[in-house]
Amino acid sequence: MTKSYNHPKGLMALFFTEMWERFSYYGMRALLVLYLTSTLISGGMGMGRSNALEIYAVFTGLVYLTPLLGGLLADKYLGQRKSILIGALLMAAGQFTLAYSQVAANLPERENLLYYGLGFLIMGNGFFKPNISTIVGQLYQENDPRRDSGFTLFYMGINVGAFISPLIAGTLGEKVGWAWGFSCAGVGMLLGLGWFISQASKLGTAGLPPKRVVAKNEKPILKASDWLGIIAITVTTLILVVIFLNTWSLLGKQPRSTITTIATVIGATALLYIILSNTKGKTQWSRVAVIFVLCSFNVFFWAGFEQVGGTLNLFAREKVNLMLGNWEIPVTSFQSIGAIAIVIFAPLFSILWSGLSKIKANPNTPVKFVIGLIFLGLGFVVISLANNLANNGLLISPLWLVAVYLLHTFGELSLSPIGLSMITKLSPPKITSIMMGVWFGSTALANYFAGMLETILQRHLPGMHLFNFLVITSFSAAFVLFIISPILKKMMKGIH
Repeated sequence: MTKSYNHPKGLMALFFTEMWERFSYYGMRALLVLYLTSTLISGGMGMGRSNALEIYAVFTGLVYLTPLLGGLLADKYLGQRKSILIGALLMAAGQFTLAYSQVAANLPERENLLYYGLGFLIMGNGFFKPNISTIVGQLYQENDPRRDSGFTLFYMGINVGAFISPLIAGTLGEKVGWAWGFSCAGVGMLLGLGWFISQASKLGTAGLPPKRVVAKNEKPILKASDWLGIIAITVTTLILVVIFLNTWSLLGKQPRSTITTIATVIGATALLYIILSNTKGKTQWSRVAVIFVLCSFNVFFWAGFEQVGGTLNLFAREKVNLMLGNWEIPVTSFQSIGAIAIVIFAPLFSILWSGLSKIKANPNTPVKFVIGLIFLGLGFVVISLANNLANNGLLISPLWLVAVYLLHTFGELSLSPIGLSMITKLSPPKITSIMMGVWFGSTALANYFAGMLETILQRHLPGMHLFNFLVITSFSAAFVLFIISPILKKMMKGIH
């Protein structure tokens, strides 16, 4: 396979595709809670803090849960390329629907459009998210030492988009109008779609449908019939989301709860069956067990990290001195700190892992997770101290948040791209996208907890502040994982 900068040529095609998709997602995420809690007069939804955080929790949870479905469809029927294109179209539709929600004639119509837009984004992410990461893994041979490094570079692409989107889409949304911010995010998604289409030839045979046979001199491109299928699935999904949400709103609380329980049981049973039927031999089973163990620790990490879009976002608005001379810093701009830190430090981490690998000192995957959790805990130590100062009536310096986001970024670089790489190394070949969906499923649970933790603690541990609680859970999870890491290393059966 053709290589560029010692990595497969297709890596840069996926790098920029993911960059624009993350521009779209993080621009929207920076605005969502602020949009929900802003007054109707200012064009917002006028919701209370707890309601807004609950919507944020459910949305970010489902965003990372639907990759289970998207991974299944890609592995069994569509292939990763078609799934990515369907996801991009759905997410663009979601962003523009959110934009239109602000200019709706009345509040009920605005709320309906809000939920339609979020629904389109949830389904689009399910098609897109697991499959682009799977293609990255397909660019490398098994046990290729460049894989972790390649995923770290790919992760940098995610964060180039995450850096510029709050500055552009976030500022447009806060200072000009919410519709402008969401529309900007939609344009970003369309740019990512266009780039992926134009660069698809660099991917070789990666991401094609599972039964697609490519002749020796054939260019592995999507045919006209493929595009008709992509458009049909996209339109059908949009219609189904609208029908589902309209039906859901008519049901009472008890029927919705019953349906959710039944769907969860059916989905978990189906997922278990697929994994059971496609995992063969002691080696594969041992590696799959490691995936599930590390996914459980992934929940601890992201439940803390994803406070960035909820409580940390509101903390910045309420307790940080935003005045820099005569200029007021947009709250959403803080969302760019972690992203620019990743753009700066991801190449260094990539060089670090590659260098340590050459001298046989590269930490194994579980130990890298431990390092990530330690950095997360240190970040919450800092924000806990800052919160104590703010509770005395002071508006704290923005540098406190800068320190928190830097520490969390080091944790993210130690865990998240390594987790993506781990899935592609340890998964049984026939269900790699499905197992990527399992990984994002654990992130879904974490995102739900991230939005609900404050409410849960207020109800059950009223004396415990959220930030202090996350200090305890982060360090405790790191300690437990460190103790069992030698066992997990053995269970990985030669995969580092």
